[in-house]
Amino acid sequence: MALPLYLVGLSHKTAPVEVRERAALDPVVALPAALARLGKGVVLSTCNRTEVYGVGDPGKARALLLERGVEPRHLYLKEGVEALRHLFRVAAGLDSLVVGEAQILGQVREALLLARKHGATESFLEKAFQSAIALGKRARNETGIGAGAVSVAYAALDLALAVYGDLSGLAVAVLGAGEMAELFLTHLKAHGVGRVLVVNRTEERARGLAARFGGEAYPLSALAQVLAQADLVVASAAAPQYLVVPEALPKRAKPLFLIDIALPRNIDPRVGRLPHAYLYNLDDLERVVEKNLAARKGEVPKVEALVEKAIADYLEWYAGHRVREAIKTLEERIFREVAQEFPQGDPLLWHKEAGRRVHPWILALKVGARRFLEGPPCPQECPLLAFRPPRP
Repeated sequence: MALPLYLVGLSHKTAPVEVRERAALDPVVALPAALARLGKGVVLSTCNRTEVYGVGDPGKARALLLERGVEPRHLYLKEGVEALRHLFRVAAGLDSLVVGEAQILGQVREALLLARKHGATESFLEKAFQSAIALGKRARNETGIGAGAVSVAYAALDLALAVYGDLSGLAVAVLGAGEMAELFLTHLKAHGVGRVLVVNRTEERARGLAARFGGEAYPLSALAQVLAQADLVVASAAAPQYLVVPEALPKRAKPLFLIDIALPRNIDPRVGRLPHAYLYNLDDLERVVEKNLAARKGEVPKVEALVEKAIADYLEWYAGHRVREAIKTLEERIFREVAQEFPQGDPLLWHKEAGRRVHPWILALKVGARRFLEGPPCPQECPLLAFRPPRP
């Protein structure tokens, strides 16, 4: 008997962003409604994928996605071991837009929790997702699949850590108050930086960003004052000309580390030639990202090996589960037959006789357990051919 799992879904590999937006199921309204319609299932819905995992017939899941404006060409269907393998690869970060990204593991865990909350899980799905989560943790702990910065903001943070080691107590100046500045400050605060100095052409935006990180806001006219106080400068302002030039940089005795992640650049390249000034730009950061991505890809074979081991463990559990289910059904059936055959007997007699009769069947089931995944549980001469355990 084949593994009864299925997967119907779409991802960044099969559908453009506008299609993925239509397929996405919000956790408050759309996802509970989908689970109620499916009966049993787990839905993994992120910005890069919407996948429905279930047991049995995938027809309802496919119809659900098609009704949301997804075309058949955007969908993929995987069943049995291939559905399990796909789930494991997703949890391990192998199927992500950025190989090894860590966010997907939390999203897989959340998908399982939401399905539980709405009473939509069952034993095979529970075991599959629990195994996927455990595998994702192993992949990150035992391989380098998640090592190294693979975004500009993380690469900038890695450079800062490489220079200073410990960022606690440092004064950090941020030029600009946009999304990249906010992302970088989020990373910095997690590493305990001291003062945060936000400089922006629009002082109101500077105050808003500074307030979110317990920092200080300055207008662009105060840039020289800020640079004199800073240990680390991150520039990400939208400006048509250089904001930091050698002539305007105050003289200083201690080193100044500058990261220019703006395009066009905010910092004149000549600043990097000044004593005590260390300047890095987007090209430097992108080289770090490319190097780290290449290193992650080199870890893929190790993770694939963990995936295959996890599949083997799941199939072993599945075979045992099916055998236990079959033994229970057999025992109940034989007991009823014995009770009908000896209506004058007592329960003790029935149990003894039922045990004697069922024993060879149980042995045959255990010998043929592995074959439950492929077909008949034992050879043609086995009396179990007359018995088929009910599907889950």
